[in-house]
Formats: sequence, C-alpha cells, structure tokens
Amino acid sequence: MLADDVYDALDARLAPVDAELLRRYRGEWFIRQPVHTVYVPADRFREGLPAEYGRAALAAVAEHGPLPFAEDVTARVLGKLEREPIEDLRIDFEDGYGIRADEEEDAAARTAAATLSAGGAPGLVGLRCKSLEAATRRRAVRTLDVFLDALGPPPEGFVITLPKVSAVEQARAMVDLCVDLENAHGLSEGALRFEIQIETPPAVIGADGAATVAKMVHAAHGRCTGLHYGTYDYSASMGIAAEYQSMEHPAADFAKAVMQVAAAGTGVRLSDGSTNIVPVGDTTSVRSAWDLHARLVRRSLERGFYQGWDLHPAQLPTRFGATYTFFRQAAPAAVDRLARYRDRRSSGVVDEPATAWALQRFLLRGLDCGALDPSDVGVDRSSLVSR
Repeated sequence: MLADDVYDALDARLAPVDAELLRRYRGEWFIRQPVHTVYVPADRFREGLPAEYGRAALAAVAEHGPLPFAEDVTARVLGKLEREPIEDLRIDFEDGYGIRADEEEDAAARTAAATLSAGGAPGLVGLRCKSLEAATRRRAVRTLDVFLDALGPPPEGFVITLPKVSAVEQARAMVDLCVDLENAHGLSEGALRFEIQIETPPAVIGADGAATVAKMVHAAHGRCTGLHYGTYDYSASMGIAAEYQSMEHPAADFAKAVMQVAAAGTGVRLSDGSTNIVPVGDTTSVRSAWDLHARLVRRSLERGFYQGWDLHPAQLPTRFGATYTFFRQAAPAAVDRLARYRDRRSSGVVDEPATAWALQRFLLRGLDCGALDPSDVGVDRSSLVSR
C-alpha cells in the first residue's frame, strides 16, 4: 500500500494547478443569457425604440403572415413581441454609425446616454464603440468617455462591445482602459465589462499558430463577458466572395468552433453573427427571408450558440419562433432523461453527470427565454441551477 506521504506529495504538487484551473475555468453563470442582440445606430436610438420594434414586427406578421411555426409557438411569439421585443440592445457607434465629425459623434454619445438614463432601453443594454485599431482608437476612447460622462453610473448588466479585436494586447489594453474610465467617472471597480467581437483571422489563429481568442479571454481578467462572431467582416477578411458570405460558410464554422473551445468553462458566453438578408419587400420576399433566418437561428442553436445578432424589426418574429420551437420540441425528452437520471431509473440512454448538467442548463435556457413554462419542466428554476 502507498504511504500517506505519497498522497500528500501529490496534493502539494497539483495544488497550484487546481487553483489555476479554478481561476481560469470558473464555469457558467446562472443568469439569463439573451437570445439575441439588436444593433441600432447611435443616432437612431431613442426613447421607446424597443416598443417601436415590437409594433413593426407585429405589423410585418399581420401583413405577411402566417409565420412558419406551430400555432402554440406563434401565440408565444406574438405575446413576446408585445411584452419584450428586444432582450438585449447595443447602441452602435461602429459600422452601423460610420465615420462622422467629432462634434457630431460627441453629440450623439451625449444624446444616447441621456436617453438611456431616462429609461429608453430594455433590461440588457450596451454600447459598441469603434475599434482600438490605430485609425479609430482615439475616437473609440473619446466616445466611451463622453458617453459615460453624460450617463453617470451605467445600468446593471451594461457592456461595451469591442469590435475588430486582432491581438491579445488589445484585450489587455481594454482592461486597462476600463480601469481608467472607472476611476475618471467615479465608478466602482469592475463596473465596466466588455464583449470581444471576432471579426478578423488573426483573432482566431495568430502568427504564432496559437488560438488568439483563447489568450484574449484569459487576458481580460474576468472583464470579458462574451465572444461575438462578426459574419461579414470575418468572411471578407478571408477573401470569400460577397455572394457566399454567410453564418453557415465552412470558414465561419471553423472560427466559431475555435471560439467555442476558447470560451468553454470560462463563463464567457458565445453569440453567433447575423444575416444581412432582411424581411422587406413583398410577401414572397419577406417569407423567403423568414425561412432563411429561422433556419439559421435553428442551426446556431443546434451547435450550441444560444445568442445571435438581429438587424431589423421583422427578424424578431423568426428569432423568437425558431428559438421557441427548438426548446419546445426537445423539452419533453430532456425532462424525461433528467428525471430518469435523478431517480436512477434505467433507460435506453446512459447519461453521465455532465450530460445531466447539460440537460438542466438546456431547460433553464428554455424557461429564461419564454419558450417553456414551469409546468413544461416540472421543477422550479432553483432546482436547475444546482448540480
């Protein structure tokens, strides 16, 4: 038999490794993740905008419906569009806003901040500044500074979206910038967090052959909340012809697979990108765009991307419809498998503890987005956040 000092020596040897793994891979958060982020150019952000999007989405359904979903799902979608048409909103000072005179962007930043402080946004909101690349760096910092000066303490869950991140040093610089902004505006330590947009090939695989995005996550020291895939900037950087730039291109799947591995276990959330085929025009065109969007949303969900971008009010019906269908179709089997695992009943599937945990998270997501009711799950929410 081994002596006790062998056990003790092994514990002592691996204790630093245990601590480092726990620090870097802290696991998932138990707070709601939005199913989408809606990007709105900063000069179009105004009080009541979420309700406007909801009305526009409902009008599109009334004019061009029916939606391509079951009746019970459609009823849930219509209720969602009345109640909470936008789950997460990003006030955009980057591509959606463009390059403006400094005075104009300063004014837009102050106006947007005043609108936000007056309660003009959904529960989850943030700002996308320009990138920290040389050409736009000073303007990006200036916009954040002016916005926070006019806003005061940001609402809970406020996040900064940092686009076109290509190097680990940019993520480190963003951490330091957050600290400087907190100090300058009297904010509490850690009040500012950011998402990293993966829109360039060096963000995925660097010149050293390593996965840059994985290094970025850990260089952010807990301030990075999400990784968002940028469909069109990334595709264009890869030399893909405009006609074939898509969320489902093999180049996109590769980049997102690397993102997924980099984020796994860290608490950093993933978001897929957008489709620029929007539901406008005659009924045939709208329904075609709805079918495409619903299929792409479903595809992302099946691959473990529970959030995506929406660019137009008429995309909201298919965002919620595809999401609700996904959870409602799979929920009965998930509930049964989880119950059998907990009761230690035999079945045709031998589930590991990790799979049981994945089943709990799946049902939790379904509850949080409104696809499922407690009666569909059979347990209360608190029982789904414990192992």
